[in-house]
Amino acid sequence: LGNEVATLVNEELLAGKYEIEFDGNELTSGIYFYQLESLTYTKTKKMIVLK
Repeated sequence: LGNEVATLVNEELLAGKYEIEFDGNELTSGIYFYQLESLTYTKTKKMIVLK
């Protein structure tokens, strides 16, 4: 699809709620896709960056 521009978390975490900060200042305006993965679940969503 494209190039990976960032990896926010790349480790196993215990079940629970987490907040991760993402600084998108280096990104140009456009459409990006982000993906959430676990052992049994994968979800890809679209994100629009406007500058």
